Formats: sequence, C-alpha cells, structure tokens
Amino acid sequence: MSPAASLTEYLDTIPQGRLGIIAMRGCEELAKKVSDQIVECREKFEKEHSNLHLKGYHRDSYILDATFPRFSTGEGKGVINESIRGYDLFIISDCFNYSVTYKMYNLKDANGNPLQVPMSPDDHFADLKRVISACAGKAKRITVIMPMLYEGRQHRRTTRESLDCALALQELENMGVSNIITFDAHDPRIQNAIKIGFESVSPTYQMIKAIAKSLNNDIKFTPENTMMISPDEGGMGRCVYYSQVLGVQLGMFYKRRDFSRIVDGRNPIVSHEFLGSDVEGKDVIVVDDMISSGDSMLDVCRQLKKLKARRIFVFSSFGLFSSGLERFDDAFKEGIFDRIFTTNLIYQTPELLTKEWYYSVDMSKYVALIIDTLNHDRSVSPFLNPIQKINDYIDLYNLK
Repeated sequence: MSPAASLTEYLDTIPQGRLGIIAMRGCEELAKKVSDQIVECREKFEKEHSNLHLKGYHRDSYILDATFPRFSTGEGKGVINESIRGYDLFIISDCFNYSVTYKMYNLKDANGNPLQVPMSPDDHFADLKRVISACAGKAKRITVIMPMLYEGRQHRRTTRESLDCALALQELENMGVSNIITFDAHDPRIQNAIKIGFESVSPTYQMIKAIAKSLNNDIKFTPENTMMISPDEGGMGRCVYYSQVLGVQLGMFYKRRDFSRIVDGRNPIVSHEFLGSDVEGKDVIVVDDMISSGDSMLDVCRQLKKLKARRIFVFSSFGLFSSGLERFDDAFKEGIFDRIFTTNLIYQTPELLTKEWYYSVDMSKYVALIIDTLNHDRSVSPFLNPIQKINDYIDLYNLK
C-alpha cells in the first residue's frame, strides 16, 4: 500500500487536510490497526521521497484523543481533547458493539455489584452525533466510516412504519458530514435519501483470499467444482458478482413466508425453495450480508446438504450471531456446514474467535487504504469494483 504510485502522482494529490481518526467506543482495536497500516505506508513513502515534507503528514499515530463520558442519569456527551482545526477527520463507528457498557442511576445487579448497561445501536448512534457536534465546524471535512449501516434493515416502508435509516443518514448530512462509507449495505439504494457522498464497499476480494488461504488452496474455482448460492432473492446481486468474477455457476433460494402473522418484527419463514442447477458433489459458497440469529442460514445449509453438496462455506460481511453460538456448534458437529467467514468490521466475541468453524477476515488494511486514498482526494472506484485485482489473484491462484 502506497499513498501514490509516483512522486508526480503524489504532488497532484496533496492531502485534503491533516489526517485524523476518531475511534468511537468499541472501535479502538480496529482503529489502531488501521492507523498502524497508514503509519507504515507513509513512513515508507517519506523514506523514498525525503526531499518532500508536509507538516503532520507522517506521525506515530493518526488516532485523536476523544472521550465519551456519561452522567449518572445515563446521558452522555462527546469530548475531543485536542485541536482538529483544518483536519480531514474519519470517524469509525460500530453501532452493533454490545460489549460496550455504562453505569446508570447507581443500578446494581442481584449480587449488589454496579450494573453495567450495554450500549444499544441507538446509544452508539447518539454518541456519533455527539462527537460530530463537538467538532463545531472546525474540521475541514468529516467522513463517517460505519461498516454495518445503522438501521440498514429498516431502509423502506411497507406499511405505516418509521423510515429509520434514511432519517439517520439525513441527520448526519445536516450535521455537516461530507462522506459516509459503509460495507455491504443491506440495500445500497438508501443513498438516494441524501445528497452527500455515500459508498457501499464489498469485501469480495478479501473473502476470496480468505477461503483460499484457510483451505490451503484446496478449492477449485471452476463451474464443475464450485457454485455460489444466494440464500434469498434480495442477495442475488452479491452472488451474481461473485459468480461472474470467479466464473462459477449460480443458484438461489427463495423464502416462503407466513404473511398472516409477525414474529420478532418479521413474517416467519415457512421454508426455503431452491432454484438452480445440480449441486451434488460440488463445493458451495453461500453469500449474504449478515448472519443475525442464523436460523435462515442454517436452514439453507441443511437444504444444500440434502441436495448432496460436497462442502458448504458461508460468506457474510457481518456475523451478529444474535441468538448465540450453540446452534452453530451443533450444526457443525452434524456436518451441516464446513466454515463461516465474516469480517472484523464489527464486534466479535472472544468465544467466537476460538471456534473451529469460524474464520475472521481482517479488513483493517482495506479500510486504511480507503482512508488514505480519500485523504489524498483520489478515486475509490478501484475498491468499489476490484474486478482487475480479483482476476489477477485468480489467475495466479490457478497457476499455483
């Protein structure tokens, strides 16, 4: 990774401002990895071009000191403890990190210990708005990096209901945010709700590299051996892209739902019906944007096993596992699936990281590259559609 391919290109893209990264609560680890990647590449660049000096361009860390104290009532505030005047700010926020807690009203648990209240997505989003407010117009530009989009599943109205995702994006726009970067948005068309920059980045390249590495290159990306599967009609776009860049076949499940009742805010799924060619004897890769409870994903895997698929792998940008890991442990023991790949863009429990069936796809270098590119005001199009990079990797992989 390099800030520019040559000195000439570099001089054509002077940074928009002094780079600064603010890590919201729960994002400290990811932000540090991202900062370290940028430090490494900029240090290398300055050694190659020692005759060029920009104040504050290369530093030991790009993370700014920001805190989020809470009053005894649970109310909070955001505080930035250093100057940000003229900075090109990037705020990293994980609204789904339930491991972050706070104290409220001196509440105690059954043993008399101080009760820690887990932060909800609403709490995280409120803190994000607080830190943007704390900038008070001093930053030159503000970009919010929200890997999993807040209220991304509530992106449209189907009855008299709230339109939460659009309203949240409009709030950020009205507060002065210039760009919003997310990953694998549930429905990228939500960007039509705002006028500012909005990019939904897919981890396609990193997922392909991860499965090849984790299997020690024991997978063949050919139509005869591998097949991409979409678990529902809404995720077909992701699978079509994978199938085309890898040159493999495509299949899809559609969900039959019971529209006469609502359970946990949705119509329950009656069954999954498969559409596609024969999967017998093939490795199949099921692709989705998120794993929530896992019921739907595991049902799809069971159906594929009944259809005599050889090995079953799951690609999911975000692993929420909101109903626990036990059902996945049991399904793995039954041979229902072989491995699950999700990114480290949102919170991962220590227990999850120890599972034999789980593989964490590190996205810190990719996020660092996006930040560095935007700071130099260069196009991020190669990251939105890394077709050439994937083709080069597959060509090299096939040669090996």
